[in-house]
Amino acid sequence: MPFGRHIQTGATVCCDPISWYQRANLIGNPSVFFLGRPGLGKTSAVMRMAVGLAGMGVSPLVLGDTRPDYIRMVEQLGGQVIPLGRHRGSLNVLDPGEAPQAAARLRSAGYDQAADEVLADAQGLRLNMVLSLITVLRKSEPTARESTILSRAIDWLDEHHDGVPLIPDLLQVVRAAPPELREAALDRGTTSKYQAITEELEASLVALCPGGKFGDVFARPTTQPMRRDRAVVYDVSAIPQSDADLRAVALLASWSAGFAVVKTAQTLADFDLEARRHYFVILDELHQALKAGPGLVDRVDYLTRLNRTVGVGLAMITHTMKDLRSLPYEEDRQKAMGFIERSGLVVCGGLPFSEMPLLSSIVSLSGAEQDLLGGWQDPPAWDSKEGQQAPPPGRGKFLVKVGGRPGIPVDLVLTAAERSLHMSAARWTDQSRTGRIEEGTPA
Repeated sequence: MPFGRHIQTGATVCCDPISWYQRANLIGNPSVFFLGRPGLGKTSAVMRMAVGLAGMGVSPLVLGDTRPDYIRMVEQLGGQVIPLGRHRGSLNVLDPGEAPQAAARLRSAGYDQAADEVLADAQGLRLNMVLSLITVLRKSEPTARESTILSRAIDWLDEHHDGVPLIPDLLQVVRAAPPELREAALDRGTTSKYQAITEELEASLVALCPGGKFGDVFARPTTQPMRRDRAVVYDVSAIPQSDADLRAVALLASWSAGFAVVKTAQTLADFDLEARRHYFVILDELHQALKAGPGLVDRVDYLTRLNRTVGVGLAMITHTMKDLRSLPYEEDRQKAMGFIERSGLVVCGGLPFSEMPLLSSIVSLSGAEQDLLGGWQDPPAWDSKEGQQAPPPGRGKFLVKVGGRPGIPVDLVLTAAERSLHMSAARWTDQSRTGRIEEGTPA
C-alpha cells in the first residue's frame, strides 16, 4: 500500500504488514504495532493501510471503535457496522457463532478432526471471554478450579441445552451441580462443600446476568451477528469513557467475536469448502482493555496469536510505552511488551524523550531516530502570519522500523477522498492553503 513519501528523498514508501510479509518477505509476522502521541495521525495511518488493503481484496475488521473513527470508512466500503452498548446492541459471549454450522459442513465432507478443532476453538474463545468478564468484575483472576468448572459447564450446555445459551443458563448449570461440575470442584460428594466452592463463582455470574454490571450488553442474545464476507466495525463509542470497565470488556468481546469468525472462515477455506478470504484486523486503544484487570494480557495474547492463520494481518495501536508499563503487575507488563517484540513492523509517531530508553530496549533506535521522534511530539506553534495555530510538527510523520534495520521516515499527506472520511476529532482536514495537514474543528 502506498503509505507516504520518504521525508529525506521524497520517494514513495509502500508499506503494509500483509504485503511485506506475504509478497516482499521483509518481515516474519504479518502484524504492525503503532505507537505515538494522540492527535498525530495513528488512526489515519492505519485507515490508509486498511483502505488500500481493501482495494487488494483484504477485508478490514475494526474490532472495537471507541471514538468512533472507522464507521464512515466501513460504510463507504459497503461493510457492516455493529453497535454495542446499553440499549444499543448486545453480544452474547456464549454464542458459538458459525462454529457449529462450520463443523457440520466439515463432518459432511469427511473432515471429522477439523470439525472437532473448530468446536474446541469456539469453546476456548467463549471460556476466555467469560473468564475475562469475571476478571474485570472482580479485579482478580478466577481460580484454576473455577476455570475448570466453567469449562465443564460450557461443555455441558453444548451437549444438553437447546438453542444458544446465555450467561443465566451458565449460572443455572453451576447451581444445578451436574456430576461433571462436581468432579471438577472436588467436592468429595458433599453438596455443602460444592456450594462453598462455587459461592464466589455464582456471585460473579449473578453480577453478569441482565441487570448486573455487564449483563445488559453481554448476557442477552446477540443483536447483530458478524458477517465474514465484508468489512466490519464494532462501534463501542456509545459506552462513555467514565465506564472504563464496560468499555474494556466491550473491546475484549469484539476481539473475541472477530477472531472467532476469522478462524471459522480460514478453516473452511483450508478444506476448500469456500473461497479464501484475507483480513486486516485492527485492535485500537489496546491499553484500555489491558488495564481493566490482572491477567487480561494473557486473554489478549491468546486472541492475537490466532493471527498466525494464513491471510490475516494485525494492527495493534496504543499511545506510548507507558501505557503498557502502567499495568499493575510486572508479569503483565513483560507480556505486553511481547506484543511489540513479536510485531513484524513497528511504526512510531511523535513520542516524548522519556519514552526512548524503554522503547530502545525493544526496538533498536539510533540517536538520530530518537531525536526525530522526540521532535515530532512537540506542540504546535502560533503562526503569526496566518493568525492561527500551525499544525504540530509531527502530524502525519512516522518512522517505520523492522528489527534492527534503520528506520524509514515517512510523511503521510491525506488525499481528498481520505479527508472525506471521519478522522479522530476531525483533526485532518483542509490542505488547500498549505499543502500540509491542518487541525480541523472538532465535531
